[in-house]
Amino acid sequence: MSTSATAKAPAPEQPGTPPAYGALDRYFKISERGSTLSREIRGGFATFFAMAYIIVLNPIILSSAKDMYGHQLNSGQLVTATAVTAAFTTLLMGVIGNVPIALAAGLGVNTVVALQLAPRMSWPDAMGMVVLAGFVVMLLVATGLRERVMNAVPLGLRKGISIGIGLFIMLIGLVDSGFVSRIPDVAHTTVPLQLGADGHLNGWPVLVFVLGALLTLALIVRKVPGAILISIVAMTVLGVVVNAVAKVPSWGLTTPKWPGNPVSTPDFGLIGQVSLFGGFAKVGVLTGVLFVFTVLLSCFFDAMGTIMGISDEAKLTDAQGQMPGINKVLFVDGIAVAAGGASSSSATTCFVESTAGVGEGARTGFANVVTGALFAVALFLTPVATMVPSQAATPALLAVGFLILAGSVREIDWSDYTIAMPAFVTMVMMPFTYSITNGIGMGFITFVLLRLAAGRGREVPAAMYVVAAVFGFYYLMPALGLT
Repeated sequence: MSTSATAKAPAPEQPGTPPAYGALDRYFKISERGSTLSREIRGGFATFFAMAYIIVLNPIILSSAKDMYGHQLNSGQLVTATAVTAAFTTLLMGVIGNVPIALAAGLGVNTVVALQLAPRMSWPDAMGMVVLAGFVVMLLVATGLRERVMNAVPLGLRKGISIGIGLFIMLIGLVDSGFVSRIPDVAHTTVPLQLGADGHLNGWPVLVFVLGALLTLALIVRKVPGAILISIVAMTVLGVVVNAVAKVPSWGLTTPKWPGNPVSTPDFGLIGQVSLFGGFAKVGVLTGVLFVFTVLLSCFFDAMGTIMGISDEAKLTDAQGQMPGINKVLFVDGIAVAAGGASSSSATTCFVESTAGVGEGARTGFANVVTGALFAVALFLTPVATMVPSQAATPALLAVGFLILAGSVREIDWSDYTIAMPAFVTMVMMPFTYSITNGIGMGFITFVLLRLAAGRGREVPAAMYVVAAVFGFYYLMPALGLT
């Protein structure tokens, strides 16, 4: 999810008197990683604002679906489950993993749970399969298999993953802001996207996004500390004013309006409503295993790509592109998947929007402590936490996407087609399929096939053959009647 000259701007603390936050500095290695406490705090805030939408969006996706008995999950309880799980897992990643990678309910995985699992079993059964997927992830980490897979990825392909994630989050920002939109099927066109809502840039929300993007980029060029956070706050204030004066009919998911009652009462009713093996009795062992496999694959590689990209952007990797202490990060990710199922908020995973915090200079887990604390506060102040419109937060994704792209593209050996082509496939398939997992899968398969075609099959690590075969099976599942 690579860094440019701008991203490298934060400089280490000058030697001399140790900072007053010495205990925090030593534990989180803030100075050692060239950061400061203020940068970590700003980064934590920026990441929270960039991903706070999940508190609203995840309940909408899950509560709109019914299980095989016609039951729907309570939206208010889902808000609590989503926020508390994000708070817990983000704090855990910060304290144990010491990386600025926040976690929350994964988009894509929640759709699988809502549309594939729940209609064929009860909600507790579906969430039980998510918990089982988390247990498998932790087992793969404990046996060292997950780290082997990550270490087997060639450096050029890792850079392709970073670039793909950069392009992906740029597209997410453009879509979520309304700057580009999906052309409805009734238009009978194969063109998927268009400018604005009707082929033109109209409306106050789009103007807020455009001004936010220009402000963010200008502040970054000027090397202003807190550029991303300043832009988010400024555009939120502007959005509130515009909404009050112009009475905008729709901002999308979140309207920038100060809530009449900013305090909400958490409802923990869904926590622990899980049946680990009940789903197998409903759909059979083979189908149940395939359901767990589907959730596992998405969680495994979405998180892998995000961890690779963000650790690279935050300069936490060595010359080979590997991150020391990666096993702690991977194990917490496995815990997060299981925790998401246990809370009924769906699988929790690493969020690519964490790049907003990294763009602010965050380099350690203390930024996660800030983000996690804000999610905890959101349990009681959800109306306030979700008043930041996407048009104010998404310019950060546009800016960070550029920084990732600029920092990684030159590090791929474009003269070696057996690595350049797979990297290219990876980087374009992520935004074009709207999936990190698909980009990684297609890139891995292309890499293995091209190395074999070039007579260089012995240069391919065994783990890459296994993963490519797993992805091949995954893509063939519908044709084999296994979905």
